[in-house]
Amino acid sequence: MLYHFLAPLSEYHIIFNLFSYQTFRAAGAVVTAFLTAFLLGPPVINRLRMLKVGQVVRVEGPKTHLGKSGTPTMGGVLIVFATVITTLLWADLTNRFTLTAMVVLIWLAALGFMDDYLKVVRKRTEGLIGRYKIVGQVTIGLLLGLLLILAPFSEVPATWTQIPFFKTYHVDFTYGWAYILFVAFIITGSSNAVNLTDGLDGLAAGLTAIAAATFGIFAYVMGRVDASDYLNIFYLPGAGELAIFCVALAGGCIGFLWFNAHPAEVFMGDTGSLAVGGVLGAIAVLLRAEFLLAIIGGVFVLEALSVASQTLYFKWTRHRTGTGQRIFRMAPLHHHFEQMGWPESKVIIRFWILGLLFAMIAIATLKIR
Repeated sequence: MLYHFLAPLSEYHIIFNLFSYQTFRAAGAVVTAFLTAFLLGPPVINRLRMLKVGQVVRVEGPKTHLGKSGTPTMGGVLIVFATVITTLLWADLTNRFTLTAMVVLIWLAALGFMDDYLKVVRKRTEGLIGRYKIVGQVTIGLLLGLLLILAPFSEVPATWTQIPFFKTYHVDFTYGWAYILFVAFIITGSSNAVNLTDGLDGLAAGLTAIAAATFGIFAYVMGRVDASDYLNIFYLPGAGELAIFCVALAGGCIGFLWFNAHPAEVFMGDTGSLAVGGVLGAIAVLLRAEFLLAIIGGVFVLEALSVASQTLYFKWTRHRTGTGQRIFRMAPLHHHFEQMGWPESKVIIRFWILGLLFAMIAIATLKIR
């Protein structure tokens, strides 16, 4: 709204010209999102306590986590609210990239909210039935893929996607239906990967902030014709506005992290993890950087692979020998290190460091091509 109301006033005073610059609005967005989550944190947490919306800790999980039972959950509403309000305040509201990202975020937040509500309010241990959750994730992925096919956001063919480290090659899915299925896979996989990672205080929030800020850099350069031409990456007119959404998401996660840091006062729940995970996938799709997502979200990928490999290996060995065996002491991966004796805070910080390293590798792909 500030962009629409204040940028036109530049003809009366040059200071209003600042609001036409994406860099200025991005800086304002990250601060606004942080302050929104930070200021709303205490009243929201107190309200969740009053409603007795407490975390249900898995019995099969680490015994050290049993003390977290009852900690307010569904705190992901802070991230979602801070991101949406900030984007509405600072971004160009006619931009399709930004509006699409917000729709995906809200859709998956609503899906996660239903799951949390059934678990902690209605006391249904399983929450939203798994297949219904998958249907919700796949549906928004299919809709996004269909939208990009029927109403392309740029002159770059909708079925093209970039390959990190290669400037003259790209993947062309050729068939629209194949690309749509690919988009659904990206959204669903990304959403569930972050959900699996959200098992330690602040782990998912910190990693999401790093990933979102990194995507903000890519969105900005892809939206500039000069920078994209120099770096030999796709030029996507309007993508620069998506950078404002990305940094708003990062700022909201950092504001939430103030209360979610170990020992956590609140958890994001599926309301937050499904939403931020899915929207990271949507951002990658919008930027034609789906394969880059595997680098930027490298820790999320490792967490998801640890669960998949553990499950498959256990079933395979049980089928072959009658006794299931495990690769890791416990999955997801962060629990494996806890079982090795690492304190929770050490696991979190080291995984954040890995997240930063993956982000730097991703940024390096801009020049190493």
